[in-house]
Amino acid sequence: MLKINLLPIKQIKKRAKARKQFLGMILLFLMVCGLLAGTGYLQARKISSIRTQIAALNAEKNSYASTLKKIEQLKKDKQELERRTQVINKLKTDSSLTVRVIDEVANRIDNERMWLTSFQQQGGSLSLAGVALDNQTIAQFMDNLKESPFVRDVSLANSSLKNVSGRNLKSFSLSCAVSQPAEQTPENVAAK
Repeated sequence: MLKINLLPIKQIKKRAKARKQFLGMILLFLMVCGLLAGTGYLQARKISSIRTQIAALNAEKNSYASTLKKIEQLKKDKQELERRTQVINKLKTDSSLTVRVIDEVANRIDNERMWLTSFQQQGGSLSLAGVALDNQTIAQFMDNLKESPFVRDVSLANSSLKNVSGRNLKSFSLSCAVSQPAEQTPENVAAK
């Protein structure tokens, strides 16, 4: 006997296979959605944790704000004190320099052969004017000034004949540069 199967087996198999594929796709889709939801949840927790850490760090930073302001104020005060110290040291150096230059000029002048009529010091320059018995006395005085550690670049600005109390004397004016010797500056003394 012959059996004839009239049932559409190929179609039933195709439908069953399509159903399995559809269910597999849905299952795969649900797994991907679940994975994405889990990842999203973990990321949300991380973001929340990081935000709380940021808030804590900002609070800690704000607690240090007053200390940072004090530090900045101390830096400004330090700079101001350093500036004032430099001004004081410069004033000491300049006043000491003037006294030393006057002393050097007084020690190196020949009181019996020459007289100063003008002494002007402004910063690092010195101008001297006076009268002398002769040119040799002026030259000797210039050589003596050149030996001073405080006086440099001594030059004769002018020299002329001048009648003083019936005597012909030499009127002169000198220009010089003055400065502290290297070993006498307060910075060098402080460094030692």
